[in-house]
Amino acid sequence: MIFDIHILGSGSAVPKLHRNPTSQYINVLERYILIDCAEGTQLQMQKYKVKPQRLQHIMISHLHGDHYLGLVGLLSSMHLNGRTKPINLYGPPALQKIVFDQLHYSKTTLAFDVHFTPLESKESELIFEDQCIEVYTIPLEHRVYCNGFLIREKDKPLRINKEVAMKMKVPVAWMHRIVKGEDWVKEDGSLIPNSDITLPPVPNRSYAYCSDTRYAESMLSIIQDATLLYHEATFLEDKLDRAKKTYHSTAKQAATIAAKANVSQLLLGHFSARYDTTEDFIKEATPIFSNVKAVEDGDKYSI
Repeated sequence: MIFDIHILGSGSAVPKLHRNPTSQYINVLERYILIDCAEGTQLQMQKYKVKPQRLQHIMISHLHGDHYLGLVGLLSSMHLNGRTKPINLYGPPALQKIVFDQLHYSKTTLAFDVHFTPLESKESELIFEDQCIEVYTIPLEHRVYCNGFLIREKDKPLRINKEVAMKMKVPVAWMHRIVKGEDWVKEDGSLIPNSDITLPPVPNRSYAYCSDTRYAESMLSIIQDATLLYHEATFLEDKLDRAKKTYHSTAKQAATIAAKANVSQLLLGHFSARYDTTEDFIKEATPIFSNVKAVEDGDKYSI
């Protein structure tokens, strides 16, 4: 039941030796997703031992360079390393032209297909689903069109209460029907209520990634009750004017969003290069939302 988030880059526009710009590698139930792809992302993948060839989806939040400038290099390296499986790419409509123009002018023909899904709605939309997970956009408020992403498990089936089932000698042939909610009808015609044999489903887990944005309560209904929230915190509160001017958030604002959305845990990231440590970010956020961490390159979080 893997749901892991690998932080490949925790900084903002200007890289530092210990802090690459934004990228995250998600493994949710063996679905492999890359969210944002700053320059140097493929080197971060090598450094932190995650495998680019496993990627099935790449989701780009917006067209500021610290979120996509590593994309063409990553695609090219996957090609040179023998990839033939298609990959799904999501992002603002202009991303398609940016990627394919660079490939065209470098006379690079990828050995795999890139299936592009343009994101341009100002409302949250479902962009991927299968039998286990679904991914929605989170419209954000930045200087350019920008989305976050909500990755959420779908509802799981009921669980068999093994101790009760063994005691009652429930036939194996009935198990798949019981977990779907059916009552058990015994051979003598008597009915055993489903609730007597089952346990509630394992709670669904969710991860909300909120990329570059000013303070925006419009996202609250989408990320409500998320298990884990990543929210940018480019600045501290003493740079609030700068945050407003550049459509970014402070640690205090990120914590306020986490508290109002009733999430279980908050991750802060996308730190300005002016800060050498993240201690003050934690100090600023904790009085408002206590379960908070500041991400570092190489961190791994399991939900």
